[in-house]
Amino acid sequence: MNVLERLRQSFAAATPEGGEPSAFAAAVRPSGDAKFGDYQANGCMALAKSLGKNPRELASQVARAVDLEPLAPSPEVAGPGFLNVRLRDEWIARALDALSNDSTLGVSSPARPKTVVVDYSSPNVAKPMHVGHIRSTVIGDSLARIFTALGHRVIRDNHLGDWGSQFGMILWGWKNHRDEAAYAAEPVRELARLYRFAQDRIKAGESAVEDAARNETAKLHAGDPENRALWEQFMPHCLKALEALYERLGVSFDVQLGESFYDPMLDGVVKELETKALAVESEGATVVFTEESKAPFIVRKSDGAYNYATTDLATIRYREETWHPDEALYVVDSRQGDHFKQLFAVARRWGYNRTDFEHVAFGTILGPDRRPFKTRSGDVIGLESLLDEAVAEARKVVDENSPDLTPEERQHVAEVVGLGAIKYADLAQNRLSDYVFDWNKMLAMNGNTGAYLQYAYARIQSIFRKGNVTAEAIHELRPAIVLTNPAERALGVRILRFPETLELAAAELKPNILTDYLFDLANQFSTFFEECPVLKAESAERPDSRLALCDLVGRTLKKGLDLLGIDVVDRM
Repeated sequence: MNVLERLRQSFAAATPEGGEPSAFAAAVRPSGDAKFGDYQANGCMALAKSLGKNPRELASQVARAVDLEPLAPSPEVAGPGFLNVRLRDEWIARALDALSNDSTLGVSSPARPKTVVVDYSSPNVAKPMHVGHIRSTVIGDSLARIFTALGHRVIRDNHLGDWGSQFGMILWGWKNHRDEAAYAAEPVRELARLYRFAQDRIKAGESAVEDAARNETAKLHAGDPENRALWEQFMPHCLKALEALYERLGVSFDVQLGESFYDPMLDGVVKELETKALAVESEGATVVFTEESKAPFIVRKSDGAYNYATTDLATIRYREETWHPDEALYVVDSRQGDHFKQLFAVARRWGYNRTDFEHVAFGTILGPDRRPFKTRSGDVIGLESLLDEAVAEARKVVDENSPDLTPEERQHVAEVVGLGAIKYADLAQNRLSDYVFDWNKMLAMNGNTGAYLQYAYARIQSIFRKGNVTAEAIHELRPAIVLTNPAERALGVRILRFPETLELAAAELKPNILTDYLFDLANQFSTFFEECPVLKAESAERPDSRLALCDLVGRTLKKGLDLLGIDVVDRM
């Protein structure tokens, strides 16, 4: 049980008569300013108002009743009714000692682990991934890592678009405009060209091309031998290209089931909805009406074709019957909000009530003009070229700051820093917000950036190198941690907050809660390093104690960055 949970449990037990313990406990939070203690309990303000009592008198009553030992003495009543909690220094030191050989850094497994399906990335396989895919991919990957670290069973599911209209466009392009030599040299590039060629013709208003592409899609879905053979020929090339990109990003999945996997199930889904009187005919289409939208939820179009809605319902049923999830997270941009409101409503009416469905929405990446991020020619930026550019930009920074590294070492550092910069810049945002893509800010060695945190980790490793001591040696020695300087104590409190930060990030489904914590930890380490000599400490016991603190910070930074999908290096 982490510090915040223990404090909340104690305050829940001391809830005044007439109050609701869980709500009263939820008002306990880390203090935003150390002068108000390490934690604050602010529940007396709201409770006093509802009970018609004086909030300060109520706070005094709670302060006398609550038992915070051995973590802290009785809280201090402040202002009109706040309760300030200051942890005991000796308890902090003992708790840090216990973390020295704790690989989880204090993160404990839940009494009842949840099964969580995380649906993320989900590109159309017939098209190269572009910059817009980075948000779903890195947010979903981070949430999956965080839930796993907290001891839950996580199913990482990449719901691939491998069956839709884009294949109809490619099939039309292949039959009419293919370049055999280009396909032999770079299959995915040629398939992407054919897709764009067909798409441009359709956008230009060529209805004959649109009708032909739609016909090719229908033939594929109906099992036409030629189209099915071409689809089976194209798919391995498309998947290979995706896998290479995921490997570079350090992203993996447990399941990659495309829309084609669910296609045989769609007729049964609609028939079952009709049998339960949920789906009805409307203007030739089969739809479900919901309170969530004035527009009907179409599960079969008037021409008899199925759509994304039908596939999403089949996916829900498959996941329910296969994994029995407690939560299903859909990491998809905010523009799909109405679709998911309807989807979840239909799924619940269909009978799938035990799972908490959640649309993990996110905003858009913007260019300097605050419009969707594109090339100067107006094209959407390919994800692979974006990653290449990130590494190239990082290499400039590494060459300038690390001339002592070999060219091979610099390139490795540039890869780690460049990819980390893109991921961190995305994850550090409140996911619901749009953000402006800015290379200079992303790669800055100060401020809330991935590079700054990676540098903080590397700086800690340099301390061990200079002291000619290893972290393993400190683990074996297990020196007693001594907190004689306020900066040591403040750093210790930050370290102990790691488990509660992960719990909050999971509860809110926001990786930026973790990035904010890591940035705060790195800043506090910088203050500690300036005020507390490590290798030249005054007394004999302090070097080992401070090295132990450095090790805990380094391990926490490394683990925290790993949960964001970001690597570290020992030298920068």
